[in-house]
Amino acid sequence: MKRLRIGIVDIVSKGPTRALWARIMNASLASIMPQAIGVWCQEEGHDVTFVCYTGFENLLTELPDSFDVVFIGAFTEAAHTAYALSNLFRSRGAITVIGGPHARCYPEDAARYFDYVLGFTDRGTVCDVLRDCSQHRPEGVQLAAARQPGTLPGVRQRWQFIEATLRKAPLLKMVPMLGSLGCPYTCAFCVDSTVPYQAMDFEVLREDLRFLLTRFKRPLVGWHDPNYGVRFNDSMDMIEEAVPPGSIDFVAESSLSLLSESHLKRLQRNSFKGVLPGIESWFTLGEKSRTGALLGMAKVRQVSEHVKLILRYIPYVQTNFVLGLDSDEGPEPFELTKRFLDMTPGAFPAYSLLSAFGRAAPLNLDYQRSGRVLPFPFHFLNNNSAMNVKPANYSWQTFYDHIIDLTRHSFSPRAISRRFLATEWLTARWMNVVRAVSTEGYGRARYYREIRNRLDTDRQFPPYFEQKSGALPQFYKNIVRQDLGSLMEWLPDDALYHDPNAYLKAERSKDVVALV
Repeated sequence: MKRLRIGIVDIVSKGPTRALWARIMNASLASIMPQAIGVWCQEEGHDVTFVCYTGFENLLTELPDSFDVVFIGAFTEAAHTAYALSNLFRSRGAITVIGGPHARCYPEDAARYFDYVLGFTDRGTVCDVLRDCSQHRPEGVQLAAARQPGTLPGVRQRWQFIEATLRKAPLLKMVPMLGSLGCPYTCAFCVDSTVPYQAMDFEVLREDLRFLLTRFKRPLVGWHDPNYGVRFNDSMDMIEEAVPPGSIDFVAESSLSLLSESHLKRLQRNSFKGVLPGIESWFTLGEKSRTGALLGMAKVRQVSEHVKLILRYIPYVQTNFVLGLDSDEGPEPFELTKRFLDMTPGAFPAYSLLSAFGRAAPLNLDYQRSGRVLPFPFHFLNNNSAMNVKPANYSWQTFYDHIIDLTRHSFSPRAISRRFLATEWLTARWMNVVRAVSTEGYGRARYYREIRNRLDTDRQFPPYFEQKSGALPQFYKNIVRQDLGSLMEWLPDDALYHDPNAYLKAERSKDVVALV
Protein backbone atom coordinates (compact mmCIF):
# COMPACT_ATOMS: atom_id res chain seq x y z
CA MET A 1 0.00 0.00 0.00
CA LYS A 2 1.39 3.40 -0.94
CA ARG A 3 1.92 6.09 1.69
CA LEU A 4 -1.26 8.19 1.75
CA ARG A 5 -1.85 11.82 2.70
CA ILE A 6 -4.76 11.60 5.12
CA GLY A 7 -6.84 14.39 6.59
CA ILE A 8 -9.02 13.88 9.67
CA VAL A 9 -11.62 16.45 10.72
CA ASP A 10 -13.47 16.11 14.03
CA ILE A 11 -16.43 18.50 13.75
CA VAL A 12 -17.45 19.83 17.15
CA SER A 13 -19.16 23.01 15.92
CA LYS A 14 -21.59 22.93 13.00
CA GLY A 15 -20.30 26.27 11.75
CA PRO A 16 -18.34 29.40 12.63
CA THR A 17 -19.21 30.77 16.07
CA ARG A 18 -18.17 33.47 18.50
CA ALA A 19 -20.39 32.35 21.39
CA LEU A 20 -18.82 32.63 24.84
CA TRP A 21 -19.88 29.14 25.91
CA ALA A 22 -18.45 27.69 22.69
CA ARG A 23 -15.16 29.52 23.28
CA ILE A 24 -14.90 27.99 26.75
CA MET A 25 -16.11 24.46 26.05
CA ASN A 26 -15.88 23.37 22.41
CA ALA A 27 -12.25 22.25 22.49
CA SER A 28 -13.10 20.06 25.49
CA LEU A 29 -15.88 18.34 23.53
CA ALA A 30 -13.56 16.60 21.07
CA SER A 31 -14.48 13.06 20.07
CA ILE A 32 -12.32 10.00 20.65
CA MET A 33 -12.89 7.99 17.45
CA PRO A 34 -11.35 10.55 15.04
CA GLN A 35 -8.24 10.53 17.25
CA ALA A 36 -8.23 6.73 17.23
CA ILE A 37 -8.46 6.69 13.43
CA GLY A 38 -5.52 9.10 13.32
CA VAL A 39 -3.44 6.66 15.39
CA TRP A 40 -4.41 3.67 13.25
CA CYS A 41 -3.60 5.52 10.01
CA GLN A 42 -0.17 6.54 11.31
CA GLU A 43 0.55 2.99 12.46
CA GLU A 44 -0.25 1.83 8.92
CA GLY A 45 2.49 4.18 7.69
CA HIS A 46 0.45 7.11 6.39
CA ASP A 47 0.85 10.88 6.88
CA VAL A 48 -1.94 12.38 8.99
CA THR A 49 -3.17 15.96 9.35
CA PHE A 50 -5.70 16.27 12.18
CA VAL A 51 -8.04 19.19 12.93
CA CYS A 52 -10.71 19.47 15.60
CA TYR A 53 -13.13 22.08 14.27
CA THR A 54 -14.41 24.12 17.23
CA GLY A 55 -16.02 26.90 15.17
CA PHE A 56 -13.14 29.33 15.60
CA GLU A 57 -10.95 28.01 12.79
CA ASN A 58 -11.16 28.78 9.08
CA LEU A 59 -11.29 25.28 7.64
CA LEU A 60 -10.70 26.58 4.13
CA THR A 61 -7.23 27.74 5.19
CA GLU A 62 -6.55 25.37 8.12
CA LEU A 63 -6.35 22.25 5.95
CA PRO A 64 -3.92 21.60 3.09
CA ASP A 65 -5.25 21.69 -0.46
CA SER A 66 -4.18 18.16 -1.28
CA PHE A 67 -5.23 14.91 0.42
CA ASP A 68 -5.63 11.37 -0.82
CA VAL A 69 -8.27 10.54 1.81
CA VAL A 70 -10.28 12.71 4.21
CA PHE A 71 -12.07 11.21 7.23
CA ILE A 72 -14.79 13.38 8.77
CA GLY A 73 -16.50 12.68 12.10
CA ALA A 74 -19.82 14.44 12.67
CA PHE A 75 -22.98 14.51 14.72
CA THR A 76 -26.15 15.03 12.70
CA GLU A 77 -26.35 18.76 13.48
CA ALA A 78 -22.99 19.13 11.68
CA ALA A 79 -23.97 17.03 8.66
CA HIS A 80 -24.18 20.03 6.32
CA THR A 81 -20.72 21.17 7.36
CA ALA A 82 -19.49 17.63 6.69
CA TYR A 83 -21.25 17.49 3.31
CA ALA A 84 -19.76 20.84 2.28
CA LEU A 85 -16.26 19.71 3.26
CA SER A 86 -16.68 16.45 1.37
CA ASN A 87 -17.79 18.34 -1.74
CA LEU A 88 -14.78 20.65 -1.41
CA PHE A 89 -12.23 17.86 -1.00
CA ARG A 90 -13.79 15.72 -3.72
CA SER A 91 -13.35 18.68 -6.07
CA ARG A 92 -9.63 18.52 -5.21
CA GLY A 93 -9.39 14.82 -5.97
CA ALA A 94 -9.70 13.31 -2.49
CA ILE A 95 -11.62 10.24 -1.42
CA THR A 96 -13.96 11.16 1.45
CA VAL A 97 -15.15 9.08 4.40
CA ILE A 98 -17.74 9.93 7.07
CA GLY A 99 -18.12 8.29 10.45
CA GLY A 100 -19.67 9.10 13.80
CA PRO A 101 -23.30 9.45 14.92
CA HIS A 102 -24.61 10.93 11.66
CA ALA A 103 -23.17 8.13 9.58
CA ARG A 104 -24.80 5.56 11.87
CA CYS A 105 -28.15 7.34 11.92
CA TYR A 106 -28.48 8.43 8.29
CA PRO A 107 -26.23 6.18 6.17
CA GLU A 108 -28.43 6.36 3.08
CA ASP A 109 -28.28 10.13 2.96
CA ALA A 110 -24.57 10.34 3.82
CA ALA A 111 -23.79 7.94 0.97
CA ARG A 112 -25.00 10.60 -1.48
CA TYR A 113 -22.05 12.82 -0.57
CA PHE A 114 -19.25 10.49 0.59
CA ASP A 115 -17.32 7.63 -0.97
CA TYR A 116 -17.49 5.63 2.27
CA VAL A 117 -19.97 5.71 5.14
CA LEU A 118 -18.84 3.97 8.32
CA GLY A 119 -21.04 2.42 10.98
CA PHE A 120 -19.29 0.60 13.85
CA THR A 121 -15.62 1.23 13.11
CA ASP A 122 -12.59 -0.74 14.22
CA ARG A 123 -9.05 -0.83 12.86
CA GLY A 124 -9.99 -3.45 10.30
CA THR A 125 -12.72 -1.23 8.88
CA VAL A 126 -10.29 1.67 8.50
CA CYS A 127 -7.73 -0.59 6.82
CA ASP A 128 -10.39 -1.82 4.38
CA VAL A 129 -11.03 1.78 3.33
CA LEU A 130 -7.33 2.55 2.93
CA ARG A 131 -6.69 -0.60 0.87
CA ASP A 132 -9.57 0.11 -1.52
CA CYS A 133 -9.20 3.91 -1.51
CA SER A 134 -11.30 4.48 -4.63
CA GLN A 135 -14.17 6.68 -5.71
CA HIS A 136 -17.68 5.35 -5.14
CA ARG A 137 -20.06 7.76 -6.83
CA PRO A 138 -22.84 8.69 -7.07
CA GLU A 139 -23.56 6.24 -4.23
CA GLY A 140 -20.99 5.70 -1.49
CA VAL A 141 -20.17 2.33 0.05
CA GLN A 142 -21.49 1.57 3.54
CA LEU A 143 -19.04 -0.34 5.74
CA ALA A 144 -19.34 -1.48 9.34
CA ALA A 145 -17.63 -3.81 11.77
CA ALA A 146 -19.74 -6.53 13.36
CA ARG A 147 -19.67 -4.69 16.69
CA GLN A 148 -17.99 -1.82 18.52
CA PRO A 149 -14.18 -2.20 18.74
CA GLY A 150 -12.90 -4.24 21.65
CA THR A 151 -9.94 -1.91 22.18
CA LEU A 152 -9.07 1.68 21.29
CA PRO A 153 -5.81 3.65 21.33
CA GLY A 154 -5.31 5.18 24.77
CA VAL A 155 -4.53 8.74 25.78
CA ARG A 156 -0.76 8.27 25.43
CA GLN A 157 -1.21 7.08 21.82
CA ARG A 158 -3.70 9.84 21.01
CA TRP A 159 -1.77 12.56 22.83
CA GLN A 160 -0.52 14.46 19.79
CA PHE A 161 -4.14 15.01 18.71
CA ILE A 162 -5.43 15.73 22.23
CA GLU A 163 -2.67 18.23 22.93
CA ALA A 164 -3.21 20.14 19.66
CA THR A 165 -6.94 20.39 20.41
CA LEU A 166 -6.58 21.46 24.04
CA ARG A 167 -4.26 24.29 23.03
CA LYS A 168 -7.44 25.91 21.69
CA ALA A 169 -9.14 25.77 25.12
CA PRO A 170 -8.67 29.03 27.06
CA LEU A 171 -9.80 27.77 30.48
CA LEU A 172 -11.10 24.22 30.91
CA LYS A 173 -8.92 21.60 29.27
CA MET A 174 -10.83 18.34 29.50
CA VAL A 175 -9.14 15.17 28.27
CA PRO A 176 -11.55 12.69 26.62
CA MET A 177 -11.44 9.11 27.92
CA LEU A 178 -13.68 6.12 27.51
CA GLY A 179 -14.19 3.43 30.14
CA SER A 180 -16.90 1.50 28.32
CA LEU A 181 -18.99 1.22 25.18
CA GLY A 182 -22.67 0.45 24.86
CA CYS A 183 -25.27 0.69 27.60
CA PRO A 184 -27.20 -1.73 29.83
CA TYR A 185 -30.31 0.47 29.72
CA THR A 186 -32.87 0.32 26.92
CA CYS A 187 -34.21 3.89 26.64
CA ALA A 188 -36.22 3.69 23.44
CA PHE A 189 -34.94 7.01 22.05
CA CYS A 190 -31.20 6.37 22.59
CA VAL A 191 -28.61 5.37 19.98
CA ASP A 192 -26.87 3.12 22.54
CA SER A 193 -30.02 1.28 23.62
CA THR A 194 -29.29 -1.71 21.36
CA VAL A 195 -25.49 -1.70 21.73
CA PRO A 196 -24.20 -4.35 24.17
CA TYR A 197 -22.28 -2.97 27.14
CA GLN A 198 -18.54 -3.69 27.28
CA ALA A 199 -15.77 -2.34 29.49
CA MET A 200 -12.54 -1.12 27.95
CA ASP A 201 -9.12 -2.45 28.95
CA PHE A 202 -8.56 -1.27 32.54
CA GLU A 203 -4.78 -1.67 32.26
CA VAL A 204 -4.70 0.81 29.37
CA LEU A 205 -6.86 3.20 31.41
CA ARG A 206 -4.49 2.97 34.39
CA GLU A 207 -1.51 3.82 32.23
CA ASP A 208 -3.39 6.70 30.63
CA LEU A 209 -4.20 8.27 34.00
CA ARG A 210 -0.58 7.96 35.10
CA PHE A 211 0.54 9.49 31.82
CA LEU A 212 -1.74 12.51 32.32
CA LEU A 213 -0.02 13.34 35.60
CA THR A 214 3.16 13.86 33.58
CA ARG A 215 1.40 16.40 31.36
CA PHE A 216 -0.77 18.43 33.78
CA LYS A 217 -0.39 19.57 37.35
CA ARG A 218 -4.03 18.58 37.95
CA PRO A 219 -5.65 16.96 34.91
CA LEU A 220 -9.38 17.12 34.15
CA VAL A 221 -10.84 13.99 32.51
CA GLY A 222 -14.22 13.78 30.82
CA TRP A 223 -15.51 10.22 30.65
CA HIS A 224 -17.39 9.72 27.36
CA ASP A 225 -19.21 6.59 28.52
CA PRO A 226 -22.97 6.58 27.84
CA ASN A 227 -23.29 5.59 31.51
CA TYR A 228 -20.13 5.74 33.60
CA GLY A 229 -19.74 3.35 36.50
CA VAL A 230 -21.83 0.37 35.39
CA ARG A 231 -18.97 -1.76 36.76
CA PHE A 232 -18.59 0.73 39.57
CA ASN A 233 -16.19 -0.99 41.95
CA ASP A 234 -13.94 -2.14 39.13
CA SER A 235 -13.83 1.39 37.71
CA MET A 236 -13.02 2.96 41.07
CA ASP A 237 -10.42 0.30 41.85
CA MET A 238 -8.75 1.12 38.54
CA ILE A 239 -8.57 4.86 39.35
CA GLU A 240 -7.35 4.32 42.92
CA GLU A 241 -4.65 1.90 41.80
CA ALA A 242 -3.51 4.28 39.06
CA VAL A 243 -3.16 7.66 40.78
CA PRO A 244 -3.25 9.21 44.27
CA PRO A 245 -6.73 10.30 45.48
CA GLY A 246 -7.61 13.82 44.38
CA SER A 247 -4.79 14.15 41.84
CA ILE A 248 -7.12 14.10 38.82
CA ASP A 249 -10.56 15.72 38.50
CA PHE A 250 -13.32 13.83 36.67
CA VAL A 251 -16.64 14.57 34.99
CA ALA A 252 -18.97 11.75 33.90
CA GLU A 253 -22.41 11.05 32.56
CA SER A 254 -24.13 8.50 34.75
CA SER A 255 -27.58 7.43 35.86
CA LEU A 256 -29.24 8.06 39.20
CA SER A 257 -29.54 4.32 39.69
CA LEU A 258 -25.74 4.13 39.99
CA LEU A 259 -25.35 7.12 42.31
CA SER A 260 -26.07 5.67 45.73
CA GLU A 261 -24.60 7.45 48.75
CA SER A 262 -21.86 4.87 49.19
CA HIS A 263 -20.90 5.33 45.54
CA LEU A 264 -21.04 9.12 45.90
CA LYS A 265 -18.62 9.01 48.82
CA ARG A 266 -16.17 7.06 46.72
CA LEU A 267 -16.62 9.40 43.76
CA GLN A 268 -15.92 12.35 46.05
CA ARG A 269 -12.73 10.74 47.37
CA ASN A 270 -11.59 10.37 43.78
CA SER A 271 -12.35 14.00 42.91
CA PHE A 272 -15.35 13.61 40.65
CA LYS A 273 -16.42 17.22 40.14
CA GLY A 274 -19.43 16.78 37.88
CA VAL A 275 -22.05 14.20 36.96
CA LEU A 276 -24.78 14.37 34.34
CA PRO A 277 -27.63 12.01 35.28
CA GLY A 278 -30.63 11.46 33.04
CA ILE A 279 -34.07 12.04 34.54
CA GLU A 280 -35.71 12.21 31.11
CA SER A 281 -39.38 12.10 32.18
CA TRP A 282 -41.66 12.27 35.23
CA PHE A 283 -43.96 9.63 33.74
CA THR A 284 -41.68 6.91 32.36
CA LEU A 285 -38.09 5.54 32.37
CA GLY A 286 -38.02 4.89 36.12
CA GLU A 287 -35.23 2.32 35.79
CA LYS A 288 -32.54 4.92 35.04
CA SER A 289 -33.69 7.33 37.73
CA ARG A 290 -33.99 4.63 40.40
CA THR A 291 -37.63 5.55 41.01
CA GLY A 292 -39.32 2.34 39.93
CA ALA A 293 -43.05 2.77 39.47
CA LEU A 294 -43.16 6.26 40.99
CA LEU A 295 -44.72 8.84 38.68
CA GLY A 296 -45.55 12.52 38.71
CA MET A 297 -45.02 14.52 41.89
CA ALA A 298 -43.94 11.44 43.85
CA LYS A 299 -41.09 10.94 41.39
CA VAL A 300 -40.21 14.65 41.57
CA ARG A 301 -39.83 14.47 45.35
CA GLN A 302 -37.67 11.36 45.26
CA VAL A 303 -35.43 12.61 42.44
CA SER A 304 -35.07 16.00 44.11
CA GLU A 305 -33.89 14.41 47.35
CA HIS A 306 -31.50 12.20 45.40
CA VAL A 307 -30.00 15.12 43.45
CA LYS A 308 -29.59 17.15 46.64
CA LEU A 309 -27.76 14.16 48.10
CA ILE A 310 -25.47 14.10 45.06
CA LEU A 311 -24.74 17.81 45.49
CA ARG A 312 -23.44 17.12 48.99
CA TYR A 313 -20.64 15.09 47.44
CA ILE A 314 -20.27 16.34 43.86
CA PRO A 315 -20.43 20.10 43.19
CA TYR A 316 -21.68 20.11 39.60
CA VAL A 317 -24.85 18.27 38.59
CA GLN A 318 -26.56 18.60 35.23
CA THR A 319 -29.99 16.95 35.09
CA ASN A 320 -31.14 15.86 31.64
CA PHE A 321 -34.76 15.95 30.48
CA VAL A 322 -36.52 14.99 27.24
CA LEU A 323 -39.49 17.20 26.38
CA GLY A 324 -42.40 16.04 24.22
CA LEU A 325 -42.37 12.31 24.95
CA ASP A 326 -45.61 10.51 24.13
CA SER A 327 -46.14 9.88 27.84
CA ASP A 328 -46.45 13.65 28.40
CA GLU A 329 -49.77 15.44 28.23
CA GLY A 330 -51.02 18.86 29.29
CA PRO A 331 -49.07 21.35 31.41
CA GLU A 332 -48.22 18.87 34.19
CA PRO A 333 -44.82 17.60 32.87
CA PHE A 334 -43.56 21.19 32.53
CA GLU A 335 -44.99 22.32 35.87
CA LEU A 336 -43.39 19.34 37.60
CA THR A 337 -40.02 20.24 36.14
CA LYS A 338 -40.43 23.78 37.47
CA ARG A 339 -41.26 22.34 40.89
CA PHE A 340 -38.17 20.16 40.72
CA LEU A 341 -35.96 23.16 39.96
CA ASP A 342 -37.47 25.15 42.82
CA MET A 343 -36.86 22.24 45.18
CA THR A 344 -33.35 21.55 43.80
CA PRO A 345 -31.76 24.92 43.02
CA GLY A 346 -28.21 23.57 42.61
CA ALA A 347 -29.07 21.40 39.57
CA PHE A 348 -28.47 22.79 36.10
CA PRO A 349 -31.29 21.65 33.78
CA ALA A 350 -30.52 20.46 30.24
CA TYR A 351 -33.54 20.07 27.99
CA SER A 352 -33.76 18.03 24.80
CA LEU A 353 -36.72 18.15 22.45
CA LEU A 354 -37.84 14.68 21.40
CA SER A 355 -36.03 13.91 18.14
CA ALA A 356 -35.93 10.87 15.88
CA PHE A 357 -32.40 10.56 14.53
CA GLY A 358 -32.90 8.18 11.62
CA ARG A 359 -31.67 4.72 12.61
CA ALA A 360 -30.63 5.79 16.12
CA ALA A 361 -33.29 3.72 17.88
CA PRO A 362 -35.98 1.16 16.98
CA LEU A 363 -38.63 3.53 18.36
CA ASN A 364 -38.00 5.76 15.36
CA LEU A 365 -39.65 3.13 13.16
CA ASP A 366 -42.88 3.67 15.10
CA TYR A 367 -42.71 7.42 14.54
CA GLN A 368 -42.10 6.87 10.84
CA ARG A 369 -44.90 4.30 10.50
CA SER A 370 -47.33 6.79 12.03
CA GLY A 371 -46.16 9.55 9.70
CA ARG A 372 -45.00 11.85 12.50
CA VAL A 373 -41.41 12.60 11.42
CA LEU A 374 -40.81 15.99 9.84
CA PRO A 375 -38.01 16.52 7.27
CA PHE A 376 -36.23 19.29 9.19
CA PRO A 377 -32.73 19.81 7.73
CA PHE A 378 -30.01 18.05 9.67
CA HIS A 379 -28.57 21.40 10.71
CA PHE A 380 -31.44 21.77 13.19
CA LEU A 381 -31.38 18.24 14.62
CA ASN A 382 -29.42 18.96 17.79
CA ASN A 383 -32.26 18.26 20.27
CA ASN A 384 -32.98 21.98 20.59
CA SER A 385 -33.23 23.87 17.29
CA ALA A 386 -36.11 21.74 16.01
CA MET A 387 -38.28 18.88 17.17
CA ASN A 388 -38.75 16.61 14.18
CA VAL A 389 -41.43 14.40 15.76
CA LYS A 390 -44.95 15.81 15.77
CA PRO A 391 -46.14 15.85 19.41
CA ALA A 392 -48.70 13.19 20.25
CA ASN A 393 -50.63 15.26 22.79
CA TYR A 394 -49.95 18.92 22.01
CA SER A 395 -50.48 21.38 19.22
CA TRP A 396 -47.22 22.98 18.11
CA GLN A 397 -48.34 26.35 19.49
CA THR A 398 -49.22 24.90 22.90
CA PHE A 399 -46.01 22.87 23.03
CA TYR A 400 -43.83 25.92 22.38
CA ASP A 401 -45.82 27.94 24.91
CA HIS A 402 -44.89 25.36 27.54
CA ILE A 403 -41.23 25.26 26.45
CA ILE A 404 -40.94 29.05 26.57
CA ASP A 405 -42.50 29.18 30.02
CA LEU A 406 -40.19 26.42 31.33
CA THR A 407 -37.09 28.03 29.82
CA ARG A 408 -38.02 31.42 31.26
CA HIS A 409 -38.46 29.85 34.70
CA SER A 410 -35.22 27.84 34.46
CA PHE A 411 -33.02 30.80 33.50
CA SER A 412 -34.68 33.70 35.27
CA PRO A 413 -32.42 35.99 37.32
CA ARG A 414 -33.85 34.40 40.44
CA ALA A 415 -33.10 30.86 39.25
CA ILE A 416 -29.57 31.81 38.17
CA SER A 417 -28.92 33.45 41.53
CA ARG A 418 -30.26 30.50 43.53
CA ARG A 419 -28.21 28.08 41.41
CA PHE A 420 -25.10 30.17 41.97
CA LEU A 421 -25.57 30.20 45.75
CA ALA A 422 -26.41 26.49 45.90
CA THR A 423 -23.19 25.50 44.10
CA GLU A 424 -19.97 25.21 46.12
CA TRP A 425 -17.27 24.76 43.48
CA LEU A 426 -16.29 28.20 42.14
CA THR A 427 -15.67 26.90 38.62
CA ALA A 428 -19.07 25.20 38.58
CA ARG A 429 -20.75 28.39 39.81
CA TRP A 430 -19.46 30.45 36.92
CA MET A 431 -20.01 27.68 34.37
CA ASN A 432 -23.67 27.67 35.34
CA VAL A 433 -23.89 31.44 34.98
CA VAL A 434 -22.20 31.48 31.58
CA ARG A 435 -24.41 28.67 30.30
CA ALA A 436 -27.52 30.44 31.50
CA VAL A 437 -26.77 33.82 29.94
CA SER A 438 -25.19 32.43 26.75
CA THR A 439 -26.63 30.26 23.98
CA GLU A 440 -28.03 27.54 26.25
CA GLY A 441 -30.22 29.81 28.37
CA TYR A 442 -31.05 33.30 27.15
CA GLY A 443 -30.13 32.49 23.54
CA ARG A 444 -32.34 29.42 23.43
CA ALA A 445 -35.23 31.31 25.04
CA ARG A 446 -35.03 34.00 22.33
CA TYR A 447 -34.99 31.34 19.63
CA TYR A 448 -38.07 29.56 21.02
CA ARG A 449 -39.97 32.84 21.19
CA GLU A 450 -39.07 33.46 17.55
CA ILE A 451 -40.38 30.02 16.50
CA ARG A 452 -43.60 30.52 18.48
CA ASN A 453 -44.18 33.93 16.91
CA ARG A 454 -43.65 32.57 13.40
CA LEU A 455 -46.15 29.78 13.98
CA ASP A 456 -48.71 32.61 14.16
CA THR A 457 -47.28 35.11 11.67
CA ASP A 458 -45.14 33.30 9.06
CA ARG A 459 -47.38 31.72 6.43
CA GLN A 460 -44.71 29.11 5.60
CA PHE A 461 -44.58 27.72 9.14
CA PRO A 462 -47.98 26.05 9.85
CA PRO A 463 -48.10 24.05 6.57
CA TYR A 464 -44.56 22.76 7.16
CA PHE A 465 -45.08 21.90 10.84
CA GLU A 466 -48.42 20.25 10.11
CA GLN A 467 -46.86 18.22 7.26
CA LYS A 468 -49.15 19.73 4.65
CA SER A 469 -46.23 21.13 2.71
CA GLY A 470 -42.65 20.00 2.22
CA ALA A 471 -41.48 23.52 1.38
CA LEU A 472 -38.83 24.48 3.94
CA PRO A 473 -39.55 27.94 5.38
CA GLN A 474 -37.07 30.60 4.29
CA PHE A 475 -36.33 31.30 7.95
CA TYR A 476 -34.47 27.98 8.24
CA LYS A 477 -32.66 28.40 4.92
CA ASN A 478 -31.34 31.75 6.12
CA ILE A 479 -30.02 30.23 9.34
CA VAL A 480 -28.11 27.52 7.49
CA ARG A 481 -26.58 30.10 5.16
CA GLN A 482 -25.56 32.31 8.07
CA ASP A 483 -24.20 29.48 10.20
CA LEU A 484 -22.10 27.82 7.50
CA GLY A 485 -20.47 31.05 6.42
CA SER A 486 -17.91 30.54 3.65
CA LEU A 487 -18.60 26.79 3.58
CA MET A 488 -22.11 27.46 2.24
CA GLU A 489 -20.83 27.75 -1.32
CA TRP A 490 -19.68 24.12 -1.12
CA LEU A 491 -22.95 22.70 0.25
CA PRO A 492 -24.55 20.54 -2.47
CA ASP A 493 -27.78 22.03 -3.80
CA ASP A 494 -30.02 19.23 -2.57
CA ALA A 495 -28.39 18.72 0.83
CA LEU A 496 -31.05 20.63 2.79
CA TYR A 497 -33.53 17.88 1.99
CA HIS A 498 -33.51 14.26 3.08
CA ASP A 499 -36.01 11.42 3.33
CA PRO A 500 -37.18 11.33 6.98
CA ASN A 501 -38.57 7.82 6.43
CA ALA A 502 -35.46 6.22 4.91
CA TYR A 503 -35.05 3.85 7.88
CA LEU A 504 -38.60 2.52 7.51
CA LYS A 505 -38.25 2.08 3.75
CA ALA A 506 -34.99 0.17 4.19
CA GLU A 507 -36.61 -2.15 6.74
CA ARG A 508 -39.58 -2.78 4.43
CA SER A 509 -37.18 -3.56 1.57
CA LYS A 510 -35.47 -6.15 3.76
CA ASP A 511 -38.86 -7.70 4.55
CA VAL A 512 -39.66 -7.94 0.85
CA VAL A 513 -36.32 -9.59 0.11
CA ALA A 514 -36.88 -12.05 2.98
CA LEU A 515 -40.29 -13.02 1.57
CA VAL A 516 -38.85 -13.61 -1.88
